[in-house]
Amino acid sequence: MTRRLVQGTRLVVASHNPGKVREILDLVAPHGLSVVSAAELQLPEPEETGATFAENARIKAEAAAQGAGLPALSDDSGLEVEALGGAPGIYSARWAGPAKDFSVAMQRVADEVKQRGSWKEPGPRANFTAALCLAWPDGEVALFEGKVYGHLVWPPRGTRGFGYDPMFVADGHALSFGEMEPYAKHAISHRARAFQRFARACLGEGAAG
Repeated sequence: MTRRLVQGTRLVVASHNPGKVREILDLVAPHGLSVVSAAELQLPEPEETGATFAENARIKAEAAAQGAGLPALSDDSGLEVEALGGAPGIYSARWAGPAKDFSVAMQRVADEVKQRGSWKEPGPRANFTAALCLAWPDGEVALFEGKVYGHLVWPPRGTRGFGYDPMFVADGHALSFGEMEPYAKHAISHRARAFQRFARACLGEGAAG
């Protein structure tokens, strides 16, 4: 049985990405946990050497749990484009370059899809995947994954969200993730779906997902 987090537990969000930290804080906020980010604790960012989202999430969570001596929750996520064989995938952040400029990353996705002749209406199929890992200082870990499917649009739409959000429209929706209000995105996102599974296992929540 997965170990539970009780109200008042201090939890490290093992990320230095402000947008990702903000989304995880929003998801964790109702559950009575005391949350601090890895950046606030000045923990170093480990090298992400895993071959999957889950492996990279585990690397980050374990490093933060050991560094802080506290339970740590990490996320590794990215965009997978069908026409690109699943790229950029685990390299989603790296496509943004050293400056982490996702306008560059989105342009690269659009250019590579067009080069393959795969930009057809309503848009190339894609999905976001998120893997969450909860790690404890004693080495116990638990992993949870969520996905949301949809298609890409070009040019990007909206200034909300972060990363590739402005070029992704989820199935059954008209707005891009970059145009959605945060509460609307949280209701359907890959990260929210992974979080629902985490909440059921580690917070005692009965949410479906």
